[in-house]
Amino acid sequence: MKYAFTSFSAPQLGLEELLALAGRLGYDAVEPRLSSRHGHGIEPETDGAARAAIRRRAEESGVALCCLGSSCRYTDPATVERQIEDTRRCIALAADVGAPLLRVFAGVIPEGIGREEARERVIGALRAVADEAGARGVTVCVETHDDWSDPREVAAIMRAVDHPAVGVVWDVMHPLRTGNATMAEAFDLLAPWIRHVHIHDGSARPDERKFVPIGTGDLDHREALRLLRGAGYDGYLSGEWLGDWMGHEPGESHLPRELATMRGYERELGLA
Repeated sequence: MKYAFTSFSAPQLGLEELLALAGRLGYDAVEPRLSSRHGHGIEPETDGAARAAIRRRAEESGVALCCLGSSCRYTDPATVERQIEDTRRCIALAADVGAPLLRVFAGVIPEGIGREEARERVIGALRAVADEAGARGVTVCVETHDDWSDPREVAAIMRAVDHPAVGVVWDVMHPLRTGNATMAEAFDLLAPWIRHVHIHDGSARPDERKFVPIGTGDLDHREALRLLRGAGYDGYLSGEWLGDWMGHEPGESHLPRELATMRGYERELGLA
């Protein structure tokens, strides 16, 4: 399997340092988080010359920019048009720096808005950007997150949008914790659209927001590996170390440990 990590693991590092860290530790890619004051310098405001330089540095390093993590979300009628425009800007950024995927959220459903209305708004927003994303070689991927952790809901959105440039980021934890689905159920429902995977560990209880190092929580990442390999998944598994919840342990410390745990699971399963 191919492994990446989000820039939350080393938010202070510039791009060259981030790429060097990933390569030194044996990671295949990094996933820069946008609009989070991280040091990598990849932002919608980054100019054309800098974008070209970013792409060149990543290509020369041999460490891919597997996905850009945006915060675009579409459920709120007061902000949805601006969010669609932000998504277009992020699509252009992803294409320019050579990242094939853009992560988005469906969004928390505002008070007074019904789920059906919110779902239609999300579907409309994704349809509005899908052709542009496809033309730029970028896939816009909705994460199983917030009010859309239920894989049935995300699958319904995917069926309605029905576009090759729209897919899913499967966060293996959220459907189990708040989406009323087992890991196998979530995978089976979302498999046709999974383009990227977020891995982390913690409590599976919906009333307990707790994140811990992989292998020390309630999630069975071996099962995720079995499911993905069985389906021929060839994308990345991207580790999320959420410092505000897990402690600000340096990436030099937790990143090799997390990768070693996942590689160990692969060996146990005969997948390495």
